[in-house]
Amino acid sequence: MTLTIEAQSPPLQIDQNGVMRVGGTRVTLDSIVHAFDEGHTAEEIASHFPALRLADVYAVISYYLNNRAAVREYVRQQKAAADDVWREIEASPDYQIFRERLLAVTGRGTE
Repeated sequence: MTLTIEAQSPPLQIDQNGVMRVGGTRVTLDSIVHAFDEGHTAEEIASHFPALRLADVYAVISYYLNNRAAVREYVRQQKAAADDVWREIEASPDYQIFRERLLAVTGRGTE
């Protein structure tokens, strides 16, 4: 019996918003990278994201380790985009009204 070796692409897809997701799930590449950088093993990551297959987690970690600079740049860009969205949300008058009401209810707005 002969074992055939074939190259496999990482199980990553880019959604309509430009976000990289893992294995056809809603789990983002950022989530896997963050967990791995925090010291979690592939098995721990897979247990935190039951939608993922362990093999996909290993494949994504391998992709990250082989393309660390590019993946870190992607993660940095995603964080910057998320920060921009939060600034927009926080600047909204509706958000400010909601925040003031919430703080009043919790008693934290009177300090």
